[in-house]
Amino acid sequence: MIKRIFAISLLSTLGAAVNAAPAPVTDLNDSALQKRVEVLERIVDTRTNMQHRIQEQLDSMQSEVSELRGTLELHNHQLEKILERQRELYLEIDRRIESVNNQAVVSTTPTVVAPGQQTNAVVNTPVVPVSNNASESEAYDRAVNLILRDKQYDQAIPEFQAFIQQYPNSSYAPNAHYWLGQLLFNKQEWQSAGEQFQVLVSGYPDSSKRADALFKLGVVAQRQDNLARAKQLFEQVKSEYPDSSSSRLADARLNAMN
Repeated sequence: MIKRIFAISLLSTLGAAVNAAPAPVTDLNDSALQKRVEVLERIVDTRTNMQHRIQEQLDSMQSEVSELRGTLELHNHQLEKILERQRELYLEIDRRIESVNNQAVVSTTPTVVAPGQQTNAVVNTPVVPVSNNASESEAYDRAVNLILRDKQYDQAIPEFQAFIQQYPNSSYAPNAHYWLGQLLFNKQEWQSAGEQFQVLVSGYPDSSKRADALFKLGVVAQRQDNLARAKQLFEQVKSEYPDSSSSRLADARLNAMN
């Protein structure tokens, strides 16, 4: 009887000890760590997805900006060509009117009357003078007509080169340098075009084409990836010719470069 009671007591004590034993520490720590890893993975995934979306938006915006800049540059170029064509036509009209007026000057020579010969009136015979610069004007007109009338741009290049060489002090020389520079510019011969524009800018400070030539020098520098010089030239156009169309074009170029 006593042994039975002792056995029951021992079993009860062992059972209580078993129930009071703590859960394995290793299992609890692994479970908590796994949960933390899962949370961190979700955070990283969320941030990665967000970064991808932001990068896609930035790429899209950059593409739109590049497209807008290209469109703006195209419109500026088209406007530049229209304004340039308009100025050239006005200059040629003025030059031709002036040439016609100069040739219309009439000198009069009185008729010589022999002694004793009676006459009631002196007859004046009009004489049209021959211009000393006739060949010069013809050479310039021939070169210009190759552009405006015949659209033979490549043939006009040697004509202007010959004119400049033959008549370096001509009143048409500034325009000839500009025409030649523009023709070379259209052929993307940047170095040669820049040389012609530079001659005009440096040698003819009073030329009506100087602002345009200065602007074109900036465009040439831009085409040659010399952006620092391009900006300096565009700023010079704005400073020296603030109210000109060339100044507005230079300002547009500067804004596109920033």
